Amino acid sequence: MTSFPHILASLGILTTATICLSSCGYYVFAVFCARSFFRRPLRRNDGFTPPITVLKPLCGLDWGAYENFASFCRQNYPECQIIFGSDDEADPALVEARGIARDFPERDIRVVVHRGPRTPNPKVGLLATMAAEASHALLLISDSDIRVEEDHLRRLVAPMVDPEVGVVTCLYRSGAEGFASSLDALGLSTDFQPAVLVAHRLEGISFGLGSGILIRRAALDAVGGFAAIADYLSDDYLLGHLPVRAGYRAELVAEVVRHELGRSTLRGVLDHQMRWNRGIRSVRPLGYAGLLFNQGTPASLLLLAMAWRSPAALVLSATTLSLRLAMAWLIAVRYLRDESARRSLWLVPVRDLLGFTLWLGAFLGNSVVWRGRRFRLAANGRLVPEKVEVCATPETDGHSRMAERDSATVVGGG
Repeated sequence: MTSFPHILASLGILTTATICLSSCGYYVFAVFCARSFFRRPLRRNDGFTPPITVLKPLCGLDWGAYENFASFCRQNYPECQIIFGSDDEADPALVEARGIARDFPERDIRVVVHRGPRTPNPKVGLLATMAAEASHALLLISDSDIRVEEDHLRRLVAPMVDPEVGVVTCLYRSGAEGFASSLDALGLSTDFQPAVLVAHRLEGISFGLGSGILIRRAALDAVGGFAAIADYLSDDYLLGHLPVRAGYRAELVAEVVRHELGRSTLRGVLDHQMRWNRGIRSVRPLGYAGLLFNQGTPASLLLLAMAWRSPAALVLSATTLSLRLAMAWLIAVRYLRDESARRSLWLVPVRDLLGFTLWLGAFLGNSVVWRGRRFRLAANGRLVPEKVEVCATPETDGHSRMAERDSATVVGGG
């Protein structure tokens, strides 16, 4: 008669083998999605260049801030207004923004400071103030740590020739300095971006990414403006999702911008990654739980530990790890042209184990600390302020704000 411990061991091996198999399927499909996406003919509408207002919300000085800002002033585009904004007059990023306005006098550049009531999501209140100063009907919401090439606006605006398109967004690759930031960048390029491409293939795009959200003012007004998302953590997700629900279409273009992560501490990376994971879980709990079946690296190592004498287990573990590394290289290095990922590809298993730990940790609470304030995440990612506040520090409120805001985007895809 089979003993109970033996049954449990067999069940554990079967479960981990199933996760390995599902992960292998996902890795292959993600590469297929990336290959199909980047082989599409690039849409060009060189004669279609409607005026655009670029909104650059600021919160602290990002790595390479001046060059990030200047890249938007060097656009090969006829009419582009740029508005920088902060909710703190002492924000050091305002110094760089004012320097940009001085150095590019030919551009319509404005710098505003938001002094109104603070919303639970402070970025959204700031964006509302900035949008009030915008002159044009197309708004590009672009994070301050983004650097672009000179044809960025032309590529992004091309789908807007179709009046049914209300939102356009794009992918990004991350530049990083130091071990902790390299782990962060590796996760974004080898885990998050593949998931975006899978989601795009399976269900289309119904979200925005902080790398760039070009939105019609009419689409924004149709969903209640920025006020409709002022209480939510995942504002970028909602800026794409709500217009789609209102009847507009969203598009993902084959434009890859550079996300300047800079340098951070491991504590800073862990803090915002936990915010990210809990944000995903609060918005799409079933999809978040389903991420278990994408945990190929920890599953393969666990299978190896449990059944190391089995040739089949050895083959499955080796295949899972090999396909994971192949997917990471093909998507991050070949298609996204991510040099940071090329240098640190050997860290993918370490990043995957860290990601699995954070995935588990997100089930253990609902509170997050964001910009020095503690919140409880309610249903659909609504921010509920808690009485206890904490002091903001560079470690907890540092460079990777974009990844936090993209948190709810692609759970269904991977």
